[in-house]
Amino acid sequence: VLAAFATSLVLNHGAAVAASAEKGKAAFIKHGCWQCHGFVGQGSVASSGGKVLAHTELPLETFDAFVRSTNRAMPPFSEKILPKQDLADIYVYLQSIPKPANYKSIPLLNR
Repeated sequence: VLAAFATSLVLNHGAAVAASAEKGKAAFIKHGCWQCHGFVGQGSVASSGGKVLAHTELPLETFDAFVRSTNRAMPPFSEKILPKQDLADIYVYLQSIPKPANYKSIPLLNR
């Protein structure tokens, strides 16, 4: 799966090719994304109710456009505030987060 994702980045997302999940995690924290979306993009029902971002199915270009122009509960982040490379790194970080276990594989939840 990771190899397919990496191939997809190379073929479809030129800006994300040089992106780094490690740098993305740092940028996610630095720019305060965690405050609404949780440290691993899991979302939150507290405060402003940040949406789940981990494993987003949005292409990088759509993700970028939303972050730059949203006028909903989330303020828009211009390139002056959140550089394009930081946003590409954040995108790769969110894609790199391991998916949680299926609840059916957790015995305690299946009694």
